[in-house]
Amino acid sequence: MSFSKTVKDELKKKDFTAYEKAIKIYNSESKNRIIRNKIRSAFINSGSITDPNKDYHLEFVCGTEAQAASIQTDLHTFGLDAKCMERGRHYVAYLKDASQISDVLNLMGAVDALMEFENVRILKEVSEKVNRRVNCETANIQRTVSAGIRQVEDIELIARIKGLDSLDPGLREIAELRLHDPNASLQELAENLSEPIGKSGANHRMRKLSQMAAALRENIEG
Repeated sequence: MSFSKTVKDELKKKDFTAYEKAIKIYNSESKNRIIRNKIRSAFINSGSITDPNKDYHLEFVCGTEAQAASIQTDLHTFGLDAKCMERGRHYVAYLKDASQISDVLNLMGAVDALMEFENVRILKEVSEKVNRRVNCETANIQRTVSAGIRQVEDIELIARIKGLDSLDPGLREIAELRLHDPNASLQELAENLSEPIGKSGANHRMRKLSQMAAALRENIEG
């Protein structure tokens, strides 16, 4: 069963007035109630909502531009930023924002569908956050590995041409640590020195080694 049919079946089974009383949102202003009933009826007759597992999209398909504009205005009444577009011989009023689609389900009284929609939405948001975190950490690891490889190449060049004994003690020690552990982060290198320094200090030493290697390459190529 499609999510749209699930929503419509729920709306057809439940009395709107009973729903309003159950969640204590009955509004004495008949205008708002009339508009909400209008949105509810329009959805039952010509609305659809995409399965939230796939996408966020709720729409009302209308025969005329005026009808679509009317639904758009009704949704605007509740602060919902509905859009209109022409699709073939029809006009469509639609929403693509997940939180606003939740609001529409609430306005219509589709409580069960709203809970299902929100459960899926929460799971998707958590999954997206986890994926972003994993991607970020993977990118950081890749940068660390790439930097380590470049630094090892620089240090090996210096060792072949000048010898590591020619370096100042601080540079020689961090160079030897890098050769011993090409995948270590700058923070780890800094902490493993005989006299630990900050990450910025380790980065400064690595830049000096890189500059020395660059100068040696220029001499070789020249």
